[in-house]
Amino acid sequence: MITGSEMHPDILKYNTQQEPGLRKVCDVLAQTIDTHLPGAECKIWHAHPVWFLDGNPTVGYSKQKPGIRLMFWSGADFDEPGLNVVGKKFKDASVFFTDASEVRPSVLRRWLKKAREIQWDYRNLVRRRGRFERLT
Repeated sequence: MITGSEMHPDILKYNTQQEPGLRKVCDVLAQTIDTHLPGAECKIWHAHPVWFLDGNPTVGYSKQKPGIRLMFWSGADFDEPGLNVVGKKFKDASVFFTDASEVRPSVLRRWLKKAREIQWDYRNLVRRRGRFERLT
């Protein structure tokens, strides 16, 4: 398990700014993502924690009214009933958590494995004028 001293300092700061219950959700998500998405670069991007594989945004979370939203940029193609696909324009899918006990580690690990295996190229989306290409 990754401790606060091992967590990226900007992500640790983001997590500590959340109310205690949601901070636990953020800590569990960050620790699990760091552990099960090795080699990913993590940073605060558009004001919330995001993990990138080869410069491509892959997974991140943010505080919203319903709770902490965990989003997978290419999650619409994961074929996972626990992930909600809202729009048709992008390939993202997400789920909300209000308590750390709602995070099922085995399910999150499966989603993270799919996040590595199924990726759409968001990094070059502007250059391709909004046209997606599948990377993996």
